Amino acid sequence: MPRLQAKVLDQMETKPKLVALDTMNFRMDSFMDDLKEVLKRIDVLIINDEEARQLANDYSLVKSARKIMEMGPSIVVIKKGEHGALLFNQQKEVFFAPALPLEEVFDPTGAGDSFAGGFIGYLSQQKEVTFDTMKRAVIYGSAMASFCVEKFGTEKLEKLSAIDVKNRVEEFINLTQLEIELTD
Repeated sequence: MPRLQAKVLDQMETKPKLVALDTMNFRMDSFMDDLKEVLKRIDVLIINDEEARQLANDYSLVKSARKIMEMGPSIVVIKKGEHGALLFNQQKEVFFAPALPLEEVFDPTGAGDSFAGGFIGYLSQQKEVTFDTMKRAVIYGSAMASFCVEKFGTEKLEKLSAIDVKNRVEEFINLTQLEIELTD
């Protein structure tokens, strides 16, 4: 609930280095005014593509991200499910990470929350939060979401090891790295 999120922020004696929020359609449908007040107080909004369009009242995800940043957050992460995730900042930098192609998706429930957990978990381990560290955080979030969909609920996540996560992140890196020489 946005009002509860605001109360938590009110209790903080000092502002953390980063405040992130993950919201959903229900909050927009029922508590839009409260949500807009909380958005003024956060740094990062993690939201799916449908929710971004609804919040910004715009179909274009690029325009939606800009409109959302005008509401308060300086960073917007738009999750696109099996189509990856987009990262936007106020300097008009954009980063896209694909979703990992999986042979089987067992249950997508919780993938967005797993993404958010991987994203914030990675950032919590960094000395500085920059656009480059956020790009890496998107990859870690995507990796955690990819694990989540492979089993029911938290089954897969409960059995993960650090090496499993490292290997999955390497799969993402291998998927997205391309050396290309441009010619005239």
